[in-house]
Amino acid sequence: MVAMIQVQIDAGIKENATRVLDNMGLDHSKAIEIFYRQIVAEGKWPQAPIPAYQPDIPSQEDAENLQRLLQELVDSGKTEVVSLEVSEKGEAIIDKDKYPDLYDWMVNG
Repeated sequence: MVAMIQVQIDAGIKENATRVLDNMGLDHSKAIEIFYRQIVAEGKWPQAPIPAYQPDIPSQEDAENLQRLLQELVDSGKTEVVSLEVSEKGEAIIDKDKYPDLYDWMVNG
């Protein structure tokens, strides 16, 4: 059986959420279902409430400009592209001897 939910939300929040969800391959219905399932599984609010202010998600143009700049860095040889392995938990696996700076950044920020 399927139940319907109707929600009113700030238009800007919805637009930003739509961009994030699209990048994750999710629609609003699936995201809300996942959220509700987490509430049921944990028996409480599944995460700490987020602050009211959240920076805007970059526009498609900003993302394309960043991608272009990164590609220019790679093409110029000023940076190296590193492929990382990821654990089943979604954690990056980094060879600290091969990439000490990257390892330090991932561990210490």
